[in-house]
Amino acid sequence: MIVIADDITGAAEIAGIAHSHGQQARLVCTSPTASRPAVSPVYCDSVAVTTVIATDTRSMAEADAAAETRRIVSAISHHTSPIFKKTDSALRGHVVAELTALMDVTGYQRAVYLPANPSKERIIRNGIYYIKGIPIADTAFNYDPEFPAHTSSLKERFPDAEAKGIIMPDAESMDDIRRIVGRYDDGRTLFAGAADLFTAILPKTQNLFSHTCKTCSSPATLILCGSTQSKPLNLGIPVAPMPRQVYDGEQGADHWLAQLTTSLPGQGGTSLILTIPHTHRTGKEVAVHLRTVMAEMASRLVSLYRPDQLIIEGGATAWATLNALGWHDFQIERQVAPGVVQMSATNGTLVTLKPGSYPWGELFQSFSE
Repeated sequence: MIVIADDITGAAEIAGIAHSHGQQARLVCTSPTASRPAVSPVYCDSVAVTTVIATDTRSMAEADAAAETRRIVSAISHHTSPIFKKTDSALRGHVVAELTALMDVTGYQRAVYLPANPSKERIIRNGIYYIKGIPIADTAFNYDPEFPAHTSSLKERFPDAEAKGIIMPDAESMDDIRRIVGRYDDGRTLFAGAADLFTAILPKTQNLFSHTCKTCSSPATLILCGSTQSKPLNLGIPVAPMPRQVYDGEQGADHWLAQLTTSLPGQGGTSLILTIPHTHRTGKEVAVHLRTVMAEMASRLVSLYRPDQLIIEGGATAWATLNALGWHDFQIERQVAPGVVQMSATNGTLVTLKPGSYPWGELFQSFSE
């Protein structure tokens, strides 16, 4: 199976699910300047393969997102594998534009768009999207800087979906999702949605892959807390908060790095946590600045200290960081926790991706088991 995801943490979540179901899972990052995405064959030594392509189209303008989706799907159209389109479970992204582009290229006659994640108390009832019983427009997603949830109605949020062959059914449980899959699984329908939908369409096979777990107290761990909503981490690892001058845009990564190198040894084996302790600025420009600085810091610190493990919180931060490092192809090692995935870069570094909205506690508890 081939999965196309509009952000990297969503891509990693899907790859982790595939791995936990016994499939060989691979995550590939692409960009508008990249060559044709390398896609694995459908089967390798009789083991099912899932290749997940992370596109970062959620961060693009709508027209660019549609064009990038069309480019990627055109490049892999020679494969006969079924395609799944991973979308956000909080309705963010250029959903209709990307699904329309994907259907145009592949020949799918319709799409089922099901962002519900009942396992996380995210459901659709009578066309209204609820998070833990609250309409999404009444949650903090109403204040999302790029895709604010000003309405909880899917038809109001995506008014042109039905005319373009996109079906948006209700789903309040995994049984509902399975029934929807059974109804529309005819080879002509593209499935698009969140992790629970992917789980429902993925064949269950024996998990053939073992893993070796490294704890977060490893002598060479770099943790990037890319969210301004992160809670303090008490791991016995030095914490380097982003200086106020860097946060405000008056200084850049060089200023932050200069402060660090006066207190840290210039050799391998040094662990560190980078955090953003300030919250007084908002907006797209601020978000881009923060993830760019984090990515620049990560690139320089990886060169200086050569960590065995890199843990990144937040999809936008992860995408910027991995691009800055030039790492684009990963082998999935384990699903640490739901939505949290550990994978190997080609140089051997273990990379763990955590969505910004997921808590840290479960992640570190599972690492220490």
